Amino acid sequence: LAGPELAAARRHVVVGDAPAGGRPRLALVGEAPGATEDETGRPFVGRSGALLDQLLAEAGLDRAGAAVLNVVKCRPPGNRTPKAPEVARCSGWLRRQLELLDPPVVVALGLSAAKWFLGPRTVLAQVRARPHLVDGRAVWATYHPSAAIRFGPNGAPRAGLLADLTAVAGSLS
Repeated sequence: LAGPELAAARRHVVVGDAPAGGRPRLALVGEAPGATEDETGRPFVGRSGALLDQLLAEAGLDRAGAAVLNVVKCRPPGNRTPKAPEVARCSGWLRRQLELLDPPVVVALGLSAAKWFLGPRTVLAQVRARPHLVDGRAVWATYHPSAAIRFGPNGAPRAGLLADLTAVAGSLS
């Protein structure tokens, strides 16, 4: 699945979450599972997930109606950014999940996820705050919740993430 390095280091393959019964209103796609996710087998359940839940609620979005996925399904050693071959090996999984779930809107959380959808030369500051049409769906690229945590409650990433999620909510209504 993930190649020898990721498979050797992980405890769980974190496939993702999808709402029971029916098409999700949106998909939230992150980079890779973190430590808590690797331990539980569920996406966005650690500190980043707690902040994501809070900001989704502030933006008027319900996580229960969203699919929550990652570009790679196994935690990279030391929480490093996934390498290109690892992303390539996992890409079929995410592509198929998006085909099956068919969310009309995708929120790419962080640069790795944004690059997966929009290409390797993507610069987050240039692509965020508006939708991009990719394979017939609106893809919004924004900051990862971990960046919002790193820069603190008054930092630009947190404000940008909330503004982008609020814009996504507006586009769905």
